[in-house]
Amino acid sequence: MKTEANGSKVESKSGASCGPDCCAPKGEKQVASDMRELVRQGYAAIANVGLFTTSAHQDEQAGMQKPAQSGGCCGPSAGGGGGGCCGGSTLTAEQVAFAVGYAGEDLHALPEGANMGLSCGNPTAIAALKVGEVVVDLGSGGGFDCFLAGPKVGASGRVIGVDMTPEMLSKARQNVETYAARSGLRNVEFRLGEIENLPLADASADVVISNCVLNLSPDKERVWKEIARVLKPGGRVAVSDLALVQPLPAEVVADVAALVGCVAGAVLVEETREQMMAAGLREIVLTAKPEYVKAMTDWQDPLYKKIASSLPAGKTISDYVTSLDIAARK
Repeated sequence: MKTEANGSKVESKSGASCGPDCCAPKGEKQVASDMRELVRQGYAAIANVGLFTTSAHQDEQAGMQKPAQSGGCCGPSAGGGGGGCCGGSTLTAEQVAFAVGYAGEDLHALPEGANMGLSCGNPTAIAALKVGEVVVDLGSGGGFDCFLAGPKVGASGRVIGVDMTPEMLSKARQNVETYAARSGLRNVEFRLGEIENLPLADASADVVISNCVLNLSPDKERVWKEIARVLKPGGRVAVSDLALVQPLPAEVVADVAALVGCVAGAVLVEETREQMMAAGLREIVLTAKPEYVKAMTDWQDPLYKKIASSLPAGKTISDYVTSLDIAARK
């Protein structure tokens, strides 16, 4: 972590092949922009396919175009070992959801295609949502957690999903009518926007949820500040995310598939706590949930197999990565 002249902190990826001669010309804003565009393209491909998977050939099938990396040494590698973000997988979206604690009756009530296997936890369970609350879902994707939250807040409540990928937004909006027909509710909406610049008024949300998305942001400190801004006084945070127990090897950090798969963008558990405190959040509770990583490893998920091959001898993915339940108040 380094500190700029204006006092803001910028993450430094330990061991990344990024010397001053090759990275300085792009600038940190451009690197962040490139990372965001890679994520946007990756999730557009996932929206088109309908499931997050990790074999090497799907980039072309889904139309994902990888931006050129100046010199190939800054930010996520476009080569990434030949891996794309989508393709054949050993897991179904339902298996992933079960592994992180969703109930079968909730999943069966969802509109078709809302669950794309992108979860690493169950933030609606952490949130203990109440009737009448306004809930904001950061990185709402196909609407999975929004459609689960809607019945919990009822007709007097409201759920707002925010996503930066138009393809995901289109997918979610197409499912609103199905959700309304099944639930009898019209309390869910979706907005295009980046989680670093939320399209919401100050103090407008009772609860902010997110599921395996914050790690994708190149400016996590700003995300936490935005969360604090839109929360009402006393409002709650309920986030499931991936976090690091120790820094990842450089080969994993540089892999675009690992970035889109929410691993390479993760930060240390205590760094998450520091960022939340700096944003003004309190009553912070961080709970490691190793079940997700264990399930992905046991099921021989292609991305996790690929990551495992880059680790030092004798090390497993769970030595580096954990799913984390994050709760706090403003």
